[in-house]
Amino acid sequence: MPEHRPEQRPGVGVGVFVIRDGKVLFGKRKSAHGEGTWAPPGGKLDMGETVVDCAARELKEETGLTVVRAERLPVYTEDFFEELHFITTYVLAETSGEPSVMESEKCEAWGWFPWDRKPEPLFLTIRNLDRQGYRPPGA
Repeated sequence: MPEHRPEQRPGVGVGVFVIRDGKVLFGKRKSAHGEGTWAPPGGKLDMGETVVDCAARELKEETGLTVVRAERLPVYTEDFFEELHFITTYVLAETSGEPSVMESEKCEAWGWFPWDRKPEPLFLTIRNLDRQGYRPPGA
């Protein structure tokens, strides 16, 4: 667990599950936070933004995909990184288009993987989700 300072508060993260033909979209992270691990698209919730709006924004910024329909999922993870604490909630999104690497400084590649054969190593949020035994609908 990270050292607590009174001025610090946990962040809110949003993970986005895009599922096609039973496979889930994962990206290989390049940024210092989780570099080399695989995670679904997502990011930090902005002040005044809904979880679903955050999912649509992050998905567009990271993959170029447009959300057609999205729903919040009834699951979250509590993620303790080295110096960060995040509560991560998840959204299931139906999209149009094909994913592209839109932020090459943050993501190396996007790929489709069966939930039972997710790429390794996994980002902490997905490892924590696995510990709960959660499986996204349609995966």
